[in-house]
Order: sequence, then C-alpha cells, then structure tokens
Amino acid sequence: MPILAAYVRVSTPRQVQSQSIEQQIERLRAHALTHGEDLPLKHVFRDDGYSGANLHRPGLDALREAATNAKLDRILITAPDRLARNYVHQVLLVEELQKHGAQVDFLDRPMSQDPHDQLLLQIRGAVAEYERTLIAERMRRGRVVQHGLRRLRAGTLLPWTKAPYGYELDPNHPRNPAGVRLNAAQAAVVRDIFAWYVDGTTIIDLVRRLARLGIPSPLGHPTWSPSALRCLLTNPTYTGQVFANRKRFGLCHKRRSALLPAHPAGGTCHKTAPADWIAVASVPAIVTQEQFDGVAGRLIYNRQMARRNNRAHPY
Repeated sequence: MPILAAYVRVSTPRQVQSQSIEQQIERLRAHALTHGEDLPLKHVFRDDGYSGANLHRPGLDALREAATNAKLDRILITAPDRLARNYVHQVLLVEELQKHGAQVDFLDRPMSQDPHDQLLLQIRGAVAEYERTLIAERMRRGRVVQHGLRRLRAGTLLPWTKAPYGYELDPNHPRNPAGVRLNAAQAAVVRDIFAWYVDGTTIIDLVRRLARLGIPSPLGHPTWSPSALRCLLTNPTYTGQVFANRKRFGLCHKRRSALLPAHPAGGTCHKTAPADWIAVASVPAIVTQEQFDGVAGRLIYNRQMARRNNRAHPY
C-alpha cells in the first residue's frame, strides 16, 4: 500500500496560536479520505513558527530524510509557499523529493507536467518570494521609524540634518541636539527680520531690504524668496524649542501640466496640527515667544487682508 505523508508549516507564533497549522492538517486529511487514503499523524511533518525563506527546518529535514530512505510514495502540501517561499527553493525541493520516488501534490495548485501548470507554479513562487521580500522591507522600515520616534521623544535625535538659518550643528554629531549652537551673524539677521516684520514691514519689503544690505539667502542666493522668509518667520525653533512632526509629505494629487512631473520631490507637504508636534529638545533662543506670537498675528492679519482673498469687490 502506498505510503502517504504531508507537510505543513506556519511562519509566526500568532499563526501557531490561531491553530492555522491544525487547519492545514484537517484539509490534507480530508483530501486523502476523499481519495480513499489514510494520513496517519506520524506521517505529518510540521514546522511551527519557521520561516519559509529558510531551508533548515526540523520538519522539512525529517521529510527530506524520510524521502531519501524511500519511505514515502506521495506527499501532500496545501500550497507551494508552505514548502518554501523562494521559487528556486521550491523547484529544488520538489525535484529532490521526486528523485527519491515521492510524488508531490499541492491542494491549492495541483502540479503536472503541463507547460501551463509549470508556468503558473513559477508565477506563484515568484509572487510568494516578492511578498516575503516586501513584508521584510516593511518590517525593517517600521523598526527604523519606531526607533527614530523613540529617539525623537527622548530628545537624543534632531528632526533635521541641516540646521535652520541662524544655527550651526556639531560637525562630528550633526543629529545630536546638544551640539546645536548659534551662528552669531545669522542670528543677528534673524532678530532683525522679526523686528522689521513686527514693525510693519511686508514680506516683499523684507526681500528688497535684505537685497540692499547684501545679505544672501540661506541657500546663498543674492536675494531671499518670499517663501524662505515665511518659513523663517513661522519656525518655532527660534523661540528655543525644537519640534518634530510639524510637516507630513503625501502623494501629489495635481500636476501643473500634463507634460511635467507631478512634483519635483514626488509629493506635497502638509502642515500638521500643533497638538501632533513632538517636542524634541531645547536650543539657544534667538527671539522671544512674544516676538514670535506678534509675527504670527501679523501673518494671519496680512493673509486675511490680501487682495487675493477679496471676494466682495473686483480688483
């Protein structure tokens, strides 16, 4: 009488606890009974909590040894990715088992020598390998993000790699908040910009005034852009507190032209609510909180009074 065996596997402890491996066994035993065969538990080779990317598994090793000793005639497996995640490993294992006289049958994808079935088996193996790689990459990124968030909340990691205008970083430890120090010349410019704007100078007047004084922009350009000045005037770092998570980047939903890319950086930037900011560390203050709040009030007022927001009268 032909000897029937089965191989079952789950990857994670959660799957083990959810009895998914027992469900695999029940499926295989039911399939054997429909064909008039018996599947004794001693011929069920199982791996609880072992990754399909690794060929060194106790259950798989026992299955291969039994097949090598010509003790098996037919092996049931629910799907190819239970045998191995990597397609190359699947092919090697199936060829090895068949070489020793054991027929390998997959319930979810019955295998034959038909070219179409062989192609589908290859595609399933490639997809399983891709999913495994994708899951591993997501887990790696998740660990990196969680580690970064823990360091941000602990105050041991700066949220930026380039210091805001007016500050300098420790060249040996650029992400260490303790190494942030003032750039005296740039800090004086920042104080003047805040003072001028509070006194009634507009953004455009600031651009012209800085150009007349010959003060280059943070990027080294001879003139400042209005957006650079707005970013400076709204950056709470100048009050002495570094915050993370002030902005979030998302996919761009609009494009300026059908012939141009959606966005040079591949997405759009959105401001987050102050309640979602993460207080990282304290740094030397350049302006007082009162000055910063005064500038914020003037920015809101000027935005409300801008001509583009006039909906009552034509220009």
